[in-house]
Amino acid sequence: MNDLTPIENQGQRVLTSDQLAELYGVSTNVIKNNFANNRDKFIDGVHYIKLEGNALKEFKSQVKNIDLPINKFASTLYLWTKRGAARHSKMIGTDTAWDVFDSLEENYFNPKPKLLVPQSLPEALRLAADLAEQKDQERSGRLIAEQQVQELKPKADYYDMILASKGLVTTTSIAKNYGMSARMFNSLLHNWVIQYKQSGSWYLYSQYQGHGYTHTVPVPYVHGDGRVDIHPNTKWTQKGHKFIYEFLKARGILPVIEREMEEAK
Repeated sequence: MNDLTPIENQGQRVLTSDQLAELYGVSTNVIKNNFANNRDKFIDGVHYIKLEGNALKEFKSQVKNIDLPINKFASTLYLWTKRGAARHSKMIGTDTAWDVFDSLEENYFNPKPKLLVPQSLPEALRLAADLAEQKDQERSGRLIAEQQVQELKPKADYYDMILASKGLVTTTSIAKNYGMSARMFNSLLHNWVIQYKQSGSWYLYSQYQGHGYTHTVPVPYVHGDGRVDIHPNTKWTQKGHKFIYEFLKARGILPVIEREMEEAK
């Protein structure tokens, strides 16, 4: 792994799909299929970085002097972060993939800093001064980071709330987080072709079925004339709640707590 030329994008080291496939001893199609078949397990900006348009052109220009196999006609390029590489190694599941990722983690994604040994008194004094300056910068950086964490805390709290929720959640509860009524929220999801209404109940369109987004149970009830009937009671799972959050966020629709944070900036 030490002979890999470091490639960085958005301040973090990354690998292309071709590089990852070669390192893990599989074809590039395996990487592509892992991603296509488990899209909901990969988060943009966390596990991968999708480059297209000007961003892709800038990246190609950045690495033009590196022996990196990139199709010059490709309109889209996926770069995998450490967390993305880890997820792929887990999906591939071979000893080679696991061993290679361990090496990548230690030598590529988290390189050890080179130890500087001063050769003279002036060099030692310069090194001491540099270390003192670095310590001050790190302290300032830590304070800035702590401030940013506090500023971003409402957003983190909302997403963490989704992750922490192990039970089912009603549409009414989710709608309230977005400052809407259940009727308005259902209409919103209908307009985005996520669900449709039939016989007074909402159902997911086929492309969203089978992903574990909802859980429906039949609830018996009695009509005014004494007839017993069944009404489906559908709630969202944790996975479904996360899907809604990411889907709406990608279209500029945020929960109230995140909108307030944006307005306060």
